[in-house]
Amino acid sequence: MISLRYDHGVSRPDSETADQVRAHDDVLGYLLKHAHRALEQRAEAALAGMGLTVRDLGVLRVIAGGEARSQQEVAAVLGIDPTSMVALLDALEHRGIIARRPSERDRRRNVVELTAHGRDVFRRAEDHYAQAEKAFTSSLGDAGAAGLRRALRSVLDNAEDEIT
Repeated sequence: MISLRYDHGVSRPDSETADQVRAHDDVLGYLLKHAHRALEQRAEAALAGMGLTVRDLGVLRVIAGGEARSQQEVAAVLGIDPTSMVALLDALEHRGIIARRPSERDRRRNVVELTAHGRDVFRRAEDHYAQAEKAFTSSLGDAGAAGLRRALRSVLDNAEDEIT
């Protein structure tokens, strides 16, 4: 049990409690959140010259990889609100990066595809992102970065197994 003492209206842990409190940079959630934020800032800067965001690239990656064909499927894969997805796709379509057409199987659905220009934009954006990611993990070396990916995949796979 953590006990607090009050000193001029400010709570402070007593000496026994202070020994039980983990440093914020020893908490996995803190580390993951701040590592993600730092990587995202690097990636956003790397993509800014192309007029893309990390979110845009995520959409392009899902479409290019064939993980989803319809705008509803893209939204589901990325966990993006369908209304936000429409706005993202509208902007990408306006720039000639993606094209939407009615599905042949279900006219209520729009199939989303990269245009030829979109494939070129995607390849260049992936290169910029990969360079930002490599710089971010440079202190780990190639083997360490690969190990980090494996470890995170394992943690995520285990978490998904526990949820389902």
